[in-house]
Amino acid sequence: MADLSPKVGVGVILIRDGRVLLGQRIGAHGAGSWALPGGHLEFGERIEDCARREVLEETGLIIQQITPAPYTNDVFHADGKHYVTLFVQAHDAQGEAQRLEPAKCLGWQWCRWDALPQPLFAPLASLHGSGFRPLQVV
Repeated sequence: MADLSPKVGVGVILIRDGRVLLGQRIGAHGAGSWALPGGHLEFGERIEDCARREVLEETGLIIQQITPAPYTNDVFHADGKHYVTLFVQAHDAQGEAQRLEPAKCLGWQWCRWDALPQPLFAPLASLHGSGFRPLQVV
């Protein structure tokens, strides 16, 4: 029987020069949509540590200063998945984002919060649609 329990994801709103870092997803879940760096919270892992790990694994960027942001609660009916996504903000990444998971992401780009590419990955679409505005974005 399939596990129907909600999963916990962490989405990192990485801000540089007033823009947020987004990648275009490839693969089965959310393919073609634009998403923040992030991933699954592992058992016993702190949210901040998950954010650091996922950003490093996906982009090669190292982040230090992390602050909490809202969460979303999304059901992906077509995929039979349910995610609660905990968002955090980070402002201090050094270096350039690299595409370190080419099977999962077509590439990274810095985007204005008010002009995000479409379609957005469902948790990011929910966050953006809620009226939330990250600190220090244009």
